[in-house]
Amino acid sequence: MLENIKRILIANRGEIAVRAIRSIRELMGESIAIYSKADENSIHKDIADISICIGEAPASKSYLNIPNILSAIEITGADAVYPGYGFLAENASFAEICEKSNITFIGPSSKTLKLVGDKAKAREAAIKAGVPVIPGSPPVDNIEDALKIAEQIGYPVLIKAAGGGGGRGMRIVKNNNEMIRLLPVAQREAEANFSDPRVYIEKFIEAPKHIEIQILADSYGNVIYLGERECSIQRRHQKLIEESPSLFITEEVRQKMGEAAIKFAKQVGFVGAGTVEFLVDKNLNFYFIEMNGRIQVEHPVSEIVTGIDIVKWQFLIADGKELSISQENITQKFHAIEFRINAEDPDNNFQPNAGKIEKLYLPGGFGVRVDTHIYGGYTIPPYYDSLIAKIIVFGNTREEAIIRAKRALKELIIEGIKTTKDFHLKILEDEEFLKGTYTTTLVDEKYLKVGV
Repeated sequence: MLENIKRILIANRGEIAVRAIRSIRELMGESIAIYSKADENSIHKDIADISICIGEAPASKSYLNIPNILSAIEITGADAVYPGYGFLAENASFAEICEKSNITFIGPSSKTLKLVGDKAKAREAAIKAGVPVIPGSPPVDNIEDALKIAEQIGYPVLIKAAGGGGGRGMRIVKNNNEMIRLLPVAQREAEANFSDPRVYIEKFIEAPKHIEIQILADSYGNVIYLGERECSIQRRHQKLIEESPSLFITEEVRQKMGEAAIKFAKQVGFVGAGTVEFLVDKNLNFYFIEMNGRIQVEHPVSEIVTGIDIVKWQFLIADGKELSISQENITQKFHAIEFRINAEDPDNNFQPNAGKIEKLYLPGGFGVRVDTHIYGGYTIPPYYDSLIAKIIVFGNTREEAIIRAKRALKELIIEGIKTTKDFHLKILEDEEFLKGTYTTTLVDEKYLKVGV
């Protein structure tokens, strides 16, 4: 149970806000929901103990509006803030304001957030920790240095925004002419999206696997990893399907990746729940790409496979508790797969498709979990992320999980808007997916160009 933090404001919306409220309630805490005027009919507002409107519909005037959120904290008497994912979850300035105001920020320290949020500095930290990194450069600001570095590394290379994340701020470059053309474009994009024009250059790993390690770290120096998640089904670097365990990596590589994730977490002084992400090439060499210092959308996959409630542990760690789980006691009991149900039109290059849900039926039964905030009659606002539900299935084997996934997705009924449901069903028939040989290029190459 919670002892030091009792009243927790959830600085988020949607399914992650619902997920947080459930854990807070089980820990005998009090939950405070914030909502924008566009979310007046959102379920997280209704199931929280307290709710308070923080502004107009646009995220800049509500969920990203730090002064308004701080006012809500003061008005409600909250002693802690849970940021979830997205919005302010990795905003070091917000975390620092909370620290200076004696409000517990449920996540890593502002210093750690700042470090891991700077991709160039995070790369340096990985090198210091002895974690493998993709051959690359420190930040570059002129074309002469960029050309020299690219020649040394060898094309193709990737221009990456130092302050980027979530698949944004990246450009693939195949020759000198493209570098001359794309470097200033990448710098302008970095400035526009992250208020930071710095970019750096990395070797582009062709057709890799994207595999991440979930960690938990307490304030007493204990760090554990909860296995891996395979996140290679993506479109334009945005994840769509995640599963655990990965068919691709061996037990030896899994252990090495877990140990590398722990080394990195200790190097940056990480506390809380986080994810260390890697690219894995066809020869099973793995390379650090970034750390997400927050809960991930796909955390339920690891919860199901290990039986550990990651969100609950976020609150317990923030409350000052020591991890009571040791690494040797963590086992992967099932095979789990998560499908992101987005309000998007896969036939139209995944264009967002907000609107009213006319009819809704959610799947259930043994081996099926649904995390969502939607209901029949709910109108999806156009201002926020398109994720509306997560369907997570599990089985004793991958084959059993896939059969269950087909059943659950066919059971799902959402009328009134277009979703990614049928896209997922097509992936479940894809030969590369079924064999487990798929890479991060599958969706972009096979589905985005021709439609689904």
